Amino acid sequence: MSKPEGHVNTKTARAFSPTTQKRREQALQEKRTRIMDAALSLFSKNGVSGTTVEQVSELANVSKSNLLYYFKSKDGLYLSVITHLLDVWLTPLQSFSAEQDPIETLSNYIKVKLEMSRDNPAESKLFCMEVVQGAPLLIKELETPLKTLLDAKSAVINEWIKAGKLKPVDPIHLIFSIWAITQHYADFSVQIKAVTGKNLSDPVFFDTTLNNIQHILLDGLKP
Repeated sequence: MSKPEGHVNTKTARAFSPTTQKRREQALQEKRTRIMDAALSLFSKNGVSGTTVEQVSELANVSKSNLLYYFKSKDGLYLSVITHLLDVWLTPLQSFSAEQDPIETLSNYIKVKLEMSRDNPAESKLFCMEVVQGAPLLIKELETPLKTLLDAKSAVINEWIKAGKLKPVDPIHLIFSIWAITQHYADFSVQIKAVTGKNLSDPVFFDTTLNNIQHILLDGLKP
């Protein structure tokens, strides 16, 4: 029997209120974040090959099938974690502009990078592990978006140099040096603790470390 014109199938046409829909979306995002946080913790300790989907789902307190609903494979989950990390890691560099004072800008950048090493050591270690292994899953991100960003910010640093605001320096090597020194305090935190008995969570040690890094890297660049 045909249904009268205008009939609505309430089972298939059900719509959620804006408030309910917002709650559902928040719950989905919170679960996705929980999975990525669990994956980050395990990947940074055990690597990709040493981590299983079952371990991630257990730590995130979700079923394996639920995890695979959000991320189709372990490699897909790993790539999501590492590309998100790269985005977060590079965001402070994106703010460089020729109109800024170079010493102040670079000093702030060093501070932000050191804060990241203090607050996000697992992320730094995971990125380091990926690169040391040849960046098999991240190489395209390194060859394109990262290179594009570094080329653009190198141009800014060269503008500072041409304007006499900064002594001549190779921009790429300056950025590499900032990364190497600040991330060392996360990637080799065990060594730092063994030698000094302290780490960046100690406010006095953090400030001393920051002042020394800024002095080592920037004093020779002041015009």
